[in-house]
Amino acid sequence: MGNLVAIVGRPNVGKSTLFNRLTESRTAIVSEVAGTTRDRQYGHVIWGGREFSLVDTGGWVVNSEDIFEEEINKQVDIAIEEADVILFVVDINNGVTDLDDQVANILRRSKKEVIVIANKADNYEQHIYAAEFYSLGLGDPFIISSANGSGTGDLLDECVKRFKKDDSSALEDIPKFAIVGRPNAGKSSILNAFMGEERHIVTDIAGTTRDSIYSKYDKFGFAFYLVDTAGIRKKNKVNEDIEYYSVLRSIRAIENSDVCILMIDATRGIEAQDMNIFSLIEKNRKGLVVCVNKWDLVADKSKESIRCFENAIRNRFAPFVDFPIIFASATTKQRIYKVIETAVKVYENRKRVIKTSELNEYMLDVIGAYPPPNNKGKFVKIKYVTQLKATVSTTADKSHEEVISAPNVPSFAFFCNLPQWVKEPYRRYLENKIREKWEFTGTPINIFMREK
Repeated sequence: MGNLVAIVGRPNVGKSTLFNRLTESRTAIVSEVAGTTRDRQYGHVIWGGREFSLVDTGGWVVNSEDIFEEEINKQVDIAIEEADVILFVVDINNGVTDLDDQVANILRRSKKEVIVIANKADNYEQHIYAAEFYSLGLGDPFIISSANGSGTGDLLDECVKRFKKDDSSALEDIPKFAIVGRPNAGKSSILNAFMGEERHIVTDIAGTTRDSIYSKYDKFGFAFYLVDTAGIRKKNKVNEDIEYYSVLRSIRAIENSDVCILMIDATRGIEAQDMNIFSLIEKNRKGLVVCVNKWDLVADKSKESIRCFENAIRNRFAPFVDFPIIFASATTKQRIYKVIETAVKVYENRKRVIKTSELNEYMLDVIGAYPPPNNKGKFVKIKYVTQLKATVSTTADKSHEEVISAPNVPSFAFFCNLPQWVKEPYRRYLENKIREKWEFTGTPINIFMREK
């Protein structure tokens, strides 16, 4: 993992169609009405053995109903700030518009890797019109059709070619924890509390491709990296959509970590923003510790109040509910070392390996007691279970569900006669039974059905 690619451009040039084409998904809403992209677009692309993240910035502007020039400019500024490569989409049928010119001006000054994409070239005769885009001063335009896919392979080749070398191999093989959360949840405060005055940072290693900053933590018998995220480096107050900006920052930190410490502000409860960040953690199959910060400011600290808060969090994050929740305060340092201990424990759970003999002895009894429901008179017989090697790539199994390749996620293969008939509720039952027997708190589990 390592690179972030952003799609920018004025409304209705086909950004969402391109996003869907490259991520091979149908998640973006595509319509002829300008400014439809309101869902937050984030996906993964695997090409030529490289995997990278793709963000469609169209969805992140504030006034989608009537997009002002400043909104487009804001979107471009943020892409410049965060992305490694920018895909600047223009419409081959419209030629260069004033707004395209403005965007090109900002991009030229940015010194970023920019690829101009002349989209909507649905037949070969239209290619002649692409010459006009040389006037943008951003190099050769790539002529593509997101609708039918022509030219997208060459585009992906070019994209991958422009990635900088990833030098994260310089890092030691110790856990990487990301502190994530929306602005003002207390990420910087908890980082400072962890580090203390006598901070034992060996070095700040900047510059894996995505420019994350890793601070090495080394005391009380623990050694791990804290991955820098939004809010740690003070940004000049750009006039950006804060929510988008913090999510984009979180994408980088989450992808670079093993376990995410999700900060929730006790004085505000769970907000949509927390859910956005949680869904990124889940999509990337990372370990999770929820830290409810600013607990010192809450008046009612009764057991009842804690239970209510915990239930609210688990209900919002369901169906994944097996994760630790810690009530802490970065300012008074209450329970902050408990947060570190718990993150280390979750990291260990991610690496847990169960013996095949133990697994079969327990799981085959569980399956015998409650076999998979029959489907149209067909009976599923599960014969054998094994835990897969740590670096299993998890894209193939779940039909079209997006589960990206995630190292160190405990993954179990159940061998049976009719894998396609085993539905999600039964997989969940199997997962819950594994969790009841073995300690996998805080980490996702992959359940695969394989033909025996």
